[in-house]
Amino acid sequence: MPTTLPKDNTQWWCNPKDEFAFLGFSYEVTACQSPSQLNKEFSDIRNHFRGRYVRLYGFCDNEGFYDDVVEAAWNNGLGVHALIWFGFDGGDEWIGRRDALFKSLHSNPKAKFVTRVVQFGSEPLFDNVLPHAQLAKQVTLAKANLSSLHIPVTVSELAYGYQERGGAQDVLDAIDSINIHMLPFFSQQASIANNSWPLVENDIQWFIDHGKGKKMYLDENGWPSVTSPSVQPNSPDAVANVQNEHDYYVLLDKHCEDFKTSPNGGIGWFAHIYSDDQEPGYGIYSSSGKMKFSFKPRTYC
Repeated sequence: MPTTLPKDNTQWWCNPKDEFAFLGFSYEVTACQSPSQLNKEFSDIRNHFRGRYVRLYGFCDNEGFYDDVVEAAWNNGLGVHALIWFGFDGGDEWIGRRDALFKSLHSNPKAKFVTRVVQFGSEPLFDNVLPHAQLAKQVTLAKANLSSLHIPVTVSELAYGYQERGGAQDVLDAIDSINIHMLPFFSQQASIANNSWPLVENDIQWFIDHGKGKKMYLDENGWPSVTSPSVQPNSPDAVANVQNEHDYYVLLDKHCEDFKTSPNGGIGWFAHIYSDDQEPGYGIYSSSGKMKFSFKPRTYC
């Protein structure tokens, strides 16, 4: 990062058309990590795994927390896919979280040089948090609020979340990029990760058919190593173990060229999630801090 902030961020980011393959990690912040922990783990993401971005997941409502995220990201040369967390109970806490994030984005001079996109999520359509017309309106209002900062806005969602709302084309039309939840373990056709490419491809094709050429990212994207009360398969053949979690990411690597040749410069993907401490079963790291398997994904091909 430069020692002096540029005048603006209009020439700051690489062209999204150059972004494909592995981008970084989903990173849950419900623990309200300390600045030192954020800095340590963001450094690991950047230097160990060659990550370019961190996609936030969950929420921390502590005042000033996003400023800590910005500082850690700035110090480690990372961009952030920020998140306005709706939760799962239909409450209105998201409004305060939206306002707090926007306040930080406008007041922190480094924030616009770190925040690559603001996401509404997680899965607000699938969870029916807002009717799709209201969600589309929120996206439009957010884009207007952040227009002076040149920060785009999107929704973090499953293909099925759109499909069960009649396609929610108004949301697809409003968002700046398409940020996709890709969780093929939950498909009714799921078996082992090595067989999941047709499931991945099917969802991607739906977004190609309806997304009007917008840039696509797989942000909540992975395969669990264990089941839990909240992680249950919809297929009797779906297998959750460390080997299948590993195999899923190997599968994505094998299809690097397919991602690269997708519309608008290709599809970039995140690994969900950084550590089992953040979401049991999905972490690259176990809850004891050890890597569960070798993870050296391709960042280009």
